[in-house]
Amino acid sequence: MTDVVNQANQGSSEELGLVGGGKRPEFKIVPVRTLPLVAVVIAGLIASIAGNWLWGLDFYHVVGGGLWTGIDLFVGFVVGPIIGRMSIPSRVEFSTRFMPKMLVIMPTVVTMTLGSGFQLARKLGYFNAGASQHGWLVASFIVVGVMTVIALGVLEPANLAVLFELKKEHPNGRVIEKLMRRFIFTAGITGAMQIATLIIMTRVATS
Repeated sequence: MTDVVNQANQGSSEELGLVGGGKRPEFKIVPVRTLPLVAVVIAGLIASIAGNWLWGLDFYHVVGGGLWTGIDLFVGFVVGPIIGRMSIPSRVEFSTRFMPKMLVIMPTVVTMTLGSGFQLARKLGYFNAGASQHGWLVASFIVVGVMTVIALGVLEPANLAVLFELKKEHPNGRVIEKLMRRFIFTAGITGAMQIATLIIMTRVATS
């Protein structure tokens, strides 16, 4: 039984290019060096909310929303097809560099966008049922709510699962490929939904 397990693990490692001279790149699941920058960004968001600073809230919402939209579209429709054509060892090396950064970037961007957007809507009176933009705001909440669930409930767990699998002594290439496919597919879905968000937000801004 032990021999069978070892052979299976050996096969998974060979798929990843980690046997016969191959070496798994060293990486940290959470890139600690980026955390001070994240702390500064979140501190600025908290200060803008606490001070009811309209310019700061608008800045965070525009920048956060732009980054969220751009990242989803780029990952789903540009990075995804490129990864699909890579060899498995190349995918491993790419994942060890790309996924830890995404683990930090996406929660930060989502927090920037949602926190500032909610405060802007409250400050500008869009929550009032009689406001001309109220219907569009409700629509944006629905779309953004679904995207948030996908980003934090599907993308981030898939991201973490890939990183933890790569940290194992004998990573399973099939598991990593399946998780990466899920990550790219859901990024593509949220990217497509971002188009609806752009339509709604430009409609609100010009009404």
